[in-house]
Amino acid sequence: MGVGIGEAGGVAPAYSLIADYFPKAQRARALAVYSFGIPLGMALGVLFGGLIAAFVNWRVAFVVVGLAGLLLAPIFKWLVKDPVRGGADAEPGAPPVIPAKAPPFSKVVATVLPKPSFWLMSFGAAASSICGYGVAFWLPTFFQRSFHLSLAERSIYYSAITLLGGVAGIWLGGVLADRFGAKNRAAYTLAPAACFLLALPCFVLAMNSTSLVWAFLIFLIPTGLNLAWLGPVVTAVQHLAPASMRTTTSAMFLLINNLLGLAVGTWFFGFMSDRLAPQYGAESMRYAIYYGLGFYALSAVLLIAASFRLKRDWVD
Repeated sequence: MGVGIGEAGGVAPAYSLIADYFPKAQRARALAVYSFGIPLGMALGVLFGGLIAAFVNWRVAFVVVGLAGLLLAPIFKWLVKDPVRGGADAEPGAPPVIPAKAPPFSKVVATVLPKPSFWLMSFGAAASSICGYGVAFWLPTFFQRSFHLSLAERSIYYSAITLLGGVAGIWLGGVLADRFGAKNRAAYTLAPAACFLLALPCFVLAMNSTSLVWAFLIFLIPTGLNLAWLGPVVTAVQHLAPASMRTTTSAMFLLINNLLGLAVGTWFFGFMSDRLAPQYGAESMRYAIYYGLGFYALSAVLLIAASFRLKRDWVD
């Protein structure tokens, strides 16, 4: 719980900080680069955590991976300075935007919650996170049961998929949003919706491959596509409220996304695997993932719906 509080408290301020550093035309890519931390962290955690657990002890794996953050904290404090709030919001050649004081929480709620696009993007991202976090948590179990990989083999195999696919997919989402979002705000949600729909058949194809090499190559595609939403959607959330409300707005979005994604996702796939075990035996996790992929379809529907309201709810 302590780790969770410390980690979660840094994300919303980081989103707002990046929005103050980069102009509107670059924000999706900037937030995408920040989101590289997800596949990078997962890949390194799976790789070193799995290898340490396999050859030393799983408790040592937690301590070693956790201590790595302490090495980065002084570097962050030394290099990263707090920019002017809303300083990058002005158009080129226009006078700088005068930052306002942070309003009370009640005013942020009154500003953001009446906007349908906030709810549609929040629950759309949450639906994708239910599947994304769930698949990320249980896919190593699938590799063990269906591909018969050892703990060390799974660590190397899955970390490579997460690193290569995740970084490429997140960057793709940021590029698409910055390129098309300036002309059409709907692109910020339509691009990730299309990625989710494309990820569905790719996941099924990868899981049914009989070759580890082909499965690896195919898994790269949906692994990237299911993370492509981060840059576009997070950027759109930054623009649902004035600069002085961005951090709290992001925190509200993350509350919905993580509360459902992290809490429901890992439980759902384990629950379904247990329920399907009498029928499918060791292959029950495969079919649990098949059922869970429906959350990507739900996410695509919600994000498409958000695209119709985004232009009206957008704050320049």
